[in-house]
Amino acid sequence: MSLVLTREQWLQIEREGSAAYPNECCGAMLGRDESQNAQIRRIVQKLEPLKNAFEAGEQYHRFSLEPRDLMLLEKRASSAGLAVLGFYHSHPDHPAKPSEYDRSHAWPFYSYVIVEICKGHAKEMTSWRLDENSEQFAAEEIIRLDGERTKS
Repeated sequence: MSLVLTREQWLQIEREGSAAYPNECCGAMLGRDESQNAQIRRIVQKLEPLKNAFEAGEQYHRFSLEPRDLMLLEKRASSAGLAVLGFYHSHPDHPAKPSEYDRSHAWPFYSYVIVEICKGHAKEMTSWRLDENSEQFAAEEIIRLDGERTKS
């Protein structure tokens, strides 16, 4: 499975991560799963920036979402004929790899994009999916529509 982002979406995630620095940004990816040549591609059609609801003094290394925000997000996505495909967040001055906190708070099905923000500047972006059986993250390829491919 791969996640497809436009160049503009990629840049938006980087900008949000840089703007939130030294704290973590977070948001959701809305779109559809499409089958192409027996492969599933997650086509992101819209990004929804969300408020980091974690306590203020800990936002530099944690993010959380309000349940009400998630419920409203699901309703907006559904009314637009889209699905919530996953979430993105930044890792300030930390690699774009999931932390144990990320793993223990993740749900199967969703894609989790992480952008590394180093001293306020975007560095690396990766995507991950939680395997329901092993409860471990597996890297997910990101295809950027301007032709760039990344593998986490």
